[in-house]
Amino acid sequence: MTSAPSIMVKTKKLSKRELILTEAAKLFKDRGYGGTSMRDLAGQVGMEAASMYNHIKAKDEILASICFRISGLYISQLGEISATEASYGDKIKALIRLHIRLMVEDGPAVSVANHDWKYLPEPKLGEFKQARKTYEKGFAALIEAGIAAGEFQPVNVSVALFTILSAVRWIELWFRPGRELSAEELEANIITVLLNGLERK
Repeated sequence: MTSAPSIMVKTKKLSKRELILTEAAKLFKDRGYGGTSMRDLAGQVGMEAASMYNHIKAKDEILASICFRISGLYISQLGEISATEASYGDKIKALIRLHIRLMVEDGPAVSVANHDWKYLPEPKLGEFKQARKTYEKGFAALIEAGIAAGEFQPVNVSVALFTILSAVRWIELWFRPGRELSAEELEANIITVLLNGLERK
């Protein structure tokens, strides 16, 4: 069975730039991109606002760094999972686990990439939209191939794709470490509901 690797980020001490990006993601998630100033961010990381510009040129650079790091993770993992010899069912499960683990382990950044990407200036906005399309097309291709191979029900591919993607996005609104479900149990439950349904066969 193919499973998504853990995305848990570095145990090494964060550089100033990494610290700024990490704290910015938290602020953007809590206050929104438009509601967060560079002064707010400087206070969060314990720096003078002027000193921030030694590491980050502008707020939109922060947004782009967060969004493209997350999209890059999705696309690279999609490529690795697609290239395996696993069944299409196991490939889709691995992608679902990837979404859940990223949401659990890097939630603020995922939230920013899901919601604040629309504030990216051109040409970054167009590039990010293309990255989203690339990922969605690759995911849809696995569903379509699974249907053709007889592994999946003959459903509309777009309906299946966006049902799965929408279903994993709500995790950021509900799941918190320490709830009655562990991250592993959350994965198992979501995969069961999405791929097998609630009815006992």
